[in-house]
Amino acid sequence: MNAPDTLFCTPRQHLPRGEEFLFLPPWIQPYAYRIVDQLFAHRVIRRGPAPRPLSYGPEIDPRYTVDGREYDVGGFMDRNAMTGVLVIHRGHVVVERYGLGLQAHDRWSTMSTVKSMTAMLVGAAVHDGAIKSIDEPLTKYLPALAGSAYEGVSLRHVLTMSSGTHWVEDYTDRTSHVNRYSKSLADRVPGGVLKLMASLERAHPPGTTVRYNSGDTYLLGAALTKAVGMPLADYMSEKVWQPAGMECDGFYTLESEGGQEIGGSRAGMVLRDFGRFGLFVLNDGVIDGKRVLPEGWVEAAATPAFKVPASPVVDITHYGYSWWLGDGVMSALGHSGQRIDIYRKEDLVVVTLGAFPEPAYAPPGDHNRRNEVVAFTRAVRTALA
Repeated sequence: MNAPDTLFCTPRQHLPRGEEFLFLPPWIQPYAYRIVDQLFAHRVIRRGPAPRPLSYGPEIDPRYTVDGREYDVGGFMDRNAMTGVLVIHRGHVVVERYGLGLQAHDRWSTMSTVKSMTAMLVGAAVHDGAIKSIDEPLTKYLPALAGSAYEGVSLRHVLTMSSGTHWVEDYTDRTSHVNRYSKSLADRVPGGVLKLMASLERAHPPGTTVRYNSGDTYLLGAALTKAVGMPLADYMSEKVWQPAGMECDGFYTLESEGGQEIGGSRAGMVLRDFGRFGLFVLNDGVIDGKRVLPEGWVEAAATPAFKVPASPVVDITHYGYSWWLGDGVMSALGHSGQRIDIYRKEDLVVVTLGAFPEPAYAPPGDHNRRNEVVAFTRAVRTALA
């Protein structure tokens, strides 16, 4: 017979550890990327009462060839561990596919594609007059950074990853800055990320060198929060989510319970709402005739600020306002295969979501999956030409 103080077994769900987020094995990634809001503190981006249905057109059948073998959409997804593919051309969905268990109303991790979305919100704040100029100093909004390496750094500098601070974005090194940042998020340490950022050293004069830095976008989001006087998730809901008719709530992850949103990674949304955000940008930040972004903001975001010295993918050459740029494309890129491609002249949005294996688990001689996404996207453009 059990003693009175014995605890009986109760059913519990086992969740991956948040601090392992950048080291997950392939058999956990597709699950973890669907439940990021259970792994980290988060704040909901509320949808409006009337979601806007997408329009559907005739389905296309893009095909591309690699190493002498042809692949269709299904083959592309199987070969590259893709979970979602959405193609919107001239306002009509022409491809919508789900894989690896992802369902239409599952929210998938944005990874760093949300950096590009947060950058659009900066434009909304400029349009609203909450930010007078992106050349204002970052310390105007974040005085805790006074005297740090961010003294003299402007909003423009963090918007274009040119703060000049020394930052190591190495996902395989547990001691790198990005993994210390990730550990702080997992531990939900109040003020932990800001403390980390204030401790950085200066490597280059601000505005002279591009260096990819997820912490820069955290600071951009924190400054934006101060400027608009409301949580980032609420501002996103007010300016984009509700007016654009997103069909599901999204979320931003937070640095701690009830704390600051992480403007540059690990948000969550459904595939079709990725696409709706792409349409918002494609439409120059205008929704139902109402301008949300300043006239010319999208063009400025798509104007090269820096040449990318070591391009992560074959079609990317430059960096703008937190958007990766190439020949006719502005791209939001995220870890492990997340990508939003916007071809403004072709009236085309391509969203590809994936679960690319982490380096420790990649097969020997694994092909370049990012470049294969480019091959697929080129096949889409050819099919639509």
